[in-house]
Amino acid sequence: MTEPTPFEATDGKTHLSYELLTTSALSSSAPVRLDRVDVMDAGTHQVIGSLSGQALAEAANPVGNPLPGADAYTPAPPAPTPTVIQGSQQWIIWLDLTLDHGREAPEVLEHRLSGAVLTPSGPSAFEETVQATPTARTAPLNLTPPVLPGTWYASESCCGNTHHRRGLAPINGRFDVPQRFAIDWYRVGEQGQAWEGDPTQLTSYLSYRQPVAAAAGGRVVEVQDGIPDNPPPHAPPIPPIEDTVGNHITLEVAPGRYLLYGHLHPGSINVREGDCVEPGQVLALIGNSGNSTTPHLHFQVMTTAEFFPTDSPPFTFRQFRVLGQVEPRIWDDNLGLQPTGVLPITPSPYEGPHRAQYPLDREVLEF
Repeated sequence: MTEPTPFEATDGKTHLSYELLTTSALSSSAPVRLDRVDVMDAGTHQVIGSLSGQALAEAANPVGNPLPGADAYTPAPPAPTPTVIQGSQQWIIWLDLTLDHGREAPEVLEHRLSGAVLTPSGPSAFEETVQATPTARTAPLNLTPPVLPGTWYASESCCGNTHHRRGLAPINGRFDVPQRFAIDWYRVGEQGQAWEGDPTQLTSYLSYRQPVAAAAGGRVVEVQDGIPDNPPPHAPPIPPIEDTVGNHITLEVAPGRYLLYGHLHPGSINVREGDCVEPGQVLALIGNSGNSTTPHLHFQVMTTAEFFPTDSPPFTFRQFRVLGQVEPRIWDDNLGLQPTGVLPITPSPYEGPHRAQYPLDREVLEF
């Protein structure tokens, strides 16, 4: 579904995050029990990552939304252990591999699946090596901040069970994960607050109407404006697909690489299609338009000028400082429902300066 691209994150390790689709072509009377998935270097056949037991159950689910009435970007709950794929089912396995600092990612990956076919006469073991997958040789974009200097909360970034990382989207007859490495940015105050006062008021949120900036030089290729901000703090109705990211700007910054700024404040966009921008140039203000519950900036790199369909490759920031982390999953849909607007920020093992790295989920950092 993507070309796995190695990137370095704030833990100092090299990460590879991608997906493996598995389909059982057997009849309903012969489900498949998947016991283990090994990811190997295709050149040396050395195992670089494995999933089994509960870890595999939490990283695999049937294609299709298992939550009745939920939207397509709600993370699936963990499947029961063991992982059993029924006949004619297709499952997605979310692979998030980490390699120790300094260890290069293999040029080609291969995948060894082992388990058993559960026949009426008893289980029949199998082991198959499948899907040789080249990794990308081009380094991720190394960007300047998409927001102005200050303290910011990086929500729903890679690599856990978030709506960005595990948002599978069927568009035009194919599957994509269009937000794999997207980050939602929230401004944080001196007391660790993301909002103060009345959470039903847009102006209570420190992110609201904060400027966003060009994270690289490039050309404006798409602008959408005129969508009103949603009133917080409850999730709005899901908008039409073309309004998912609300008012937004798309910059082309390299061949096949685009920056998306989503959920902008209506009327605040000060660039037009065709404009050329410089790094750090203010583009617009943060709002709460589109599929957004509380004001934040949705930022990501895309492989196309359109959000649907697109692929979501990783990126890094040239320099920033990690200040701490937030343990509970506080994100767009529940930020305004917290008892107070103060984030429960705790120390991070990765505190301090970072260069050319990707912020991991729920880190608090300073640009």
